[in-house]
Amino acid sequence: MTNKPFWKKKELSQFSTVEWESICTHCGQCCLIKLQDENSEDVFYTDIICRYHDCKTHLCKEYQNRSRLVPACLKLTPENLGKIRWIPDLCAYNILYKTGDLPSWHPLISGQPLPNKYKISSHVISELDVPEEELENHIIEEDSND
Repeated sequence: MTNKPFWKKKELSQFSTVEWESICTHCGQCCLIKLQDENSEDVFYTDIICRYHDCKTHLCKEYQNRSRLVPACLKLTPENLGKIRWIPDLCAYNILYKTGDLPSWHPLISGQPLPNKYKISSHVISELDVPEEELENHIIEEDSND
């Protein structure tokens, strides 16, 4: 009998904190600044990244304090995961939520670091370097999760 991994044995709400955190691949996509059209509610991704994202380590420099420092920073939970429409298609949480499994490239399956093609590249700009009135000039794509 094979020993199933925890994500195949448990509901998302049953994951321990360590298990939940291990699903995150630290790709940085959720750290991109997103703009929302007030009329249509469409969400647009920009090439601007949160000031606390470290592009070398792909980690948040202020992870434990992120919600206090950036009130708009969303903390994904099993309860809100299916309700947030802008989560990227390649987000491991989103994939697990929708399919019940992780993709072959996920570090928990591959045993390797996340491939660079899934990480935010060096083509991002810190929000500290972009004046607010120029945010719209940095839109890269419309949310495809509609």
